[in-house]
Amino acid sequence: MIRHGQVIGVRPEKLEAYRQYHAAVWPEILQMIQECNIRNYSIYYKDVNGIPLLFAYFEYVGDDFEADMARMAADAKTQEWWDIMMPMQQPIETKAEGEWWAEMEEVFHLD
Repeated sequence: MIRHGQVIGVRPEKLEAYRQYHAAVWPEILQMIQECNIRNYSIYYKDVNGIPLLFAYFEYVGDDFEADMARMAADAKTQEWWDIMMPMQQPIETKAEGEWWAEMEEVFHLD
């Protein structure tokens, strides 16, 4: 199992819509997340000095993360969901090349 922490901005005018969508995530999206070996997935919100941020945490339990993420990205329903979500989000400037959500470095963990 590999833990992931990620961060992205959320457009302030879209925050309530983002919350509403995530209060009732489409069943096909939840199923695809599970099928792609993601577990214990949470998204948190925090305004940091006027910068609205989302923090995501999940655990990957598969053995080929890139293949599972490619499978998810190729899924038509996931693409439809992302077409709604992406305009609500604002990637941070320090994200790596090719990232949407910026991966974070784990600096501490206690089981």
